[in-house]
Amino acid sequence: MDSQALSEPGNSVCGCNAIALTLTPVQWRIIDGVRSGQINKQIAYELGIAEATVKAHMTTIMRKMNVRNRTQVALAAQALRPRLSA
Repeated sequence: MDSQALSEPGNSVCGCNAIALTLTPVQWRIIDGVRSGQINKQIAYELGIAEATVKAHMTTIMRKMNVRNRTQVALAAQALRPRLSA
């Protein structure tokens, strides 16, 4: 996640409620698995879905969050979660 992506309107982790609202409940469960350090196979097993489905969701999640890897997904999600409960 580069600093420019964070500072763009609509993509900012600080103002990204719009992004958070576009994520489905399944995508949030996958993000929770990523934040817990699980690999796709473990996430798939817990959710009862195929590993390929987890990979497809991860691609969508990364595109929505404008990030490039799992670590950035976890960091962006950590910033998003408190804003949703407020």
